[in-house]
Amino acid sequence: MKNLLIATAVLFLAACAKTPDWDYDKSADFSNYKTFSWVPNASLTKNVANYQISPLMEKRVRDAVNAELEKSGMKLVDLAQADVLINYHASVDTKIDVDTFNVGYGARWNYWGMGYNTQTTAREYEVGTLILDVVDRASNQLVWRGAKEGRLQKNQSPEKRTEVIKETVANILSNFPPQSINQD
Repeated sequence: MKNLLIATAVLFLAACAKTPDWDYDKSADFSNYKTFSWVPNASLTKNVANYQISPLMEKRVRDAVNAELEKSGMKLVDLAQADVLINYHASVDTKIDVDTFNVGYGARWNYWGMGYNTQTTAREYEVGTLILDVVDRASNQLVWRGAKEGRLQKNQSPEKRTEVIKETVANILSNFPPQSINQD
């Protein structure tokens, strides 16, 4: 049942999710990339033990990636004609948030003194990560990778799930093709 909940919740990243992380091959000429296709059998389940995603979520991710790449001027074509291949992965990790509170006190009704009480609470939460890869088809080399992680949100409507996926994918692909970045 837990895996079913994880699969249902995957990629519903909270609005406060972290900024995407990008990496790319600086020697790649991204201006040559005009067409794309999907890696055969691209799957969110790759390298994730006991993890399954629904076909509905897989379609949302693919549709969002297709739309964003087409907005940037690229065209979806058959595998043999593509300049780049798109692949994607998702993972779900459980994290623990620990809070410790120290409360000091002084006088009590029957005596004076100093002391403190410590209370620690721990909460588990799930973090989902979506990774998008762009592979040069001719060389079969990874040329760009973008990833974003965030707390998973459960119990969302299909419309909200689609909206969150679109926003997440747009955020990840906001630096594809890569822009010059000054790093001081």
